[in-house]
Amino acid sequence: MYVLVTVLVALLFTLLQRRIKSRRMCLDVKRLDGKTVLITGGASGIGKETAIALARRGARVYITSHDEEKGEAALREIKKESASMNVRFCILNMANLQSIRNFCKEFLNNEKSLHILINNDGVPAVLDWTDNGFSMCFGVNHLGPFLLTNLLLERLKSCAPSRIVNITSNVHKYQKLDFADLNYNIVPLFSYCRSKLANVYFTQELGRQMERHGVTACAVHPGYVVGDWTSKFSILFRIVMCVITSLFFISCQAAAQTVIYCAVSDDILQHNGGYFSDSKPCKLQPHVQDAGIAKKLWEASEAMVELTSSPREHLASRTR
Repeated sequence: MYVLVTVLVALLFTLLQRRIKSRRMCLDVKRLDGKTVLITGGASGIGKETAIALARRGARVYITSHDEEKGEAALREIKKESASMNVRFCILNMANLQSIRNFCKEFLNNEKSLHILINNDGVPAVLDWTDNGFSMCFGVNHLGPFLLTNLLLERLKSCAPSRIVNITSNVHKYQKLDFADLNYNIVPLFSYCRSKLANVYFTQELGRQMERHGVTACAVHPGYVVGDWTSKFSILFRIVMCVITSLFFISCQAAAQTVIYCAVSDDILQHNGGYFSDSKPCKLQPHVQDAGIAKKLWEASEAMVELTSSPREHLASRTR
């Protein structure tokens, strides 16, 4: 009996592993010759795999990282793997709003086109603060991409049809935004979930605003990814996560497939502002489809990053 139970449990785990690790691949062979792509956080993980894939398709690819040494190493690897020399690296710190402004100014001065923007850079569930006093999760995962996208919107509109791909996570459904405390920074996982929910709302409002301008926006859940993000935690936590990731997580190459799909496939054009996973559009829970909340978040975010001409009172505390 003991042997039978052991065999059944092993079989169950094997089947579960295969099901979870089975991902829809991007089969669209569309070329991107003459197109310019910007991928934040393109020096590692999903961003790097996406950069390799799009460079292979003929795109001129820009990747960013706050770590110059890591970025230069990734640049060499991407060029080698993609057999393309049309890849460039730029310094960008998404935890610093001035760094984002400086980057966009330099990018717009040096590059006259932008067809695909992939907001991939982000942080895991951590308790920390950005250089501007925002919680790290909300600041880097939402406010950074929000400011970057807005500063590059005119270029994207002038190069239409163009696309914006925002990387989110399906954990967004486990939290709701609190407009009295958008800068929430108490429970790391909750903070992370709220930042990913903000990504979805941001994408929806962006899609509504840009639809008439030929700019398509989509939010992507790439899957739970094997990566080096656990390096910030204790040895015991890393051991536990190693066991879990071996069963339930997928490789960065597999996770990049939906990002690549949203960057190249014309199927997404009818789902502007939509949410995608496994290279297909997915339904959202009712509370995540509130256009009023999406607009309210947009206006609050404008004030927080000081995009408005007369900034409103911040809807979240910025004190540590």
